[in-house]
Amino acid sequence: MSRPELVAPPEIYYGDIEAKKYTNNSRIQQIQADMTYRALELLNLPEGEPAFLLDIGCGSGLSGEILDEEGYLWVGVDVAPSMLEVALEREVEGDLFLQDIGQGFGFRPGSFDGAISISVLQWLLNAETSHPTSSPPHRLTRFFTTLHAALKNPSRAILQFYPTSDDQIQLITSIAQKAGFGGGIVVDYPNSKKARKVFLCLFVGGGGGQQQLPKGLEGEEDEEAEGRVQFEKRRERLRAKEKGGKRKNPKDKDWILKKKELYRQRGKEDVPRDSKYTGRKRKPVF
Repeated sequence: MSRPELVAPPEIYYGDIEAKKYTNNSRIQQIQADMTYRALELLNLPEGEPAFLLDIGCGSGLSGEILDEEGYLWVGVDVAPSMLEVALEREVEGDLFLQDIGQGFGFRPGSFDGAISISVLQWLLNAETSHPTSSPPHRLTRFFTTLHAALKNPSRAILQFYPTSDDQIQLITSIAQKAGFGGGIVVDYPNSKKARKVFLCLFVGGGGGQQQLPKGLEGEEDEEAEGRVQFEKRRERLRAKEKGGKRKNPKDKDWILKKKELYRQRGKEDVPRDSKYTGRKRKPVF
């Protein structure tokens, strides 16, 4: 089977049918969950502290749902309208933006406490046209330069991707370093064709290149067993929520105040004022 990024640009490949098929595939759901949990582990955020994260190539919100469960606020960007439509249908909690990451980001400097990306970066390695500004080096440069600006100092970005050669890895890491990032490549299960995963672990500030890269995982059998257990626990939680008639936890006053404060910090002008009625449960009209 051809790799998707070699077939067509993502906004074309992931049309309505493919977007729903991708989202409803239980195997893909498990893989996405495993890699998202691993990306959060590598992100190494302080425990118990709120964080505002960027999900790059958020797709239909499979990784975003895990960010919700882990208590993070997040913004997702994706270039495929059909994927974002599915995310909206699934009522994910993050703010969603239609964005070609190869054109760079337009967020305010220092907006995010960290960033994750699952199975996306390889799409930037394929030129869409013969125009020089569509070349992989040009698109990667815009991507990493604007990502670096959007992250706080210090922070990390964890980008899982599927390279086809060492040359691709070298190209990506060299452009990321020129953009100001420290860090490098972390490979989990390097001796397994099935379980091998490549993560680009990038550092902003805080010692930059002096930070020590995390070690890759080893032991494919342990990884698969742990992944299945974690995924099944998550499915049980989702089933319990559905039986209760609610997919999401109710938005209490603290959640609403936190969300409004983040909107104010990002410069939104139409955020309602806080009052004694904020977050109050309303009586039914009928």
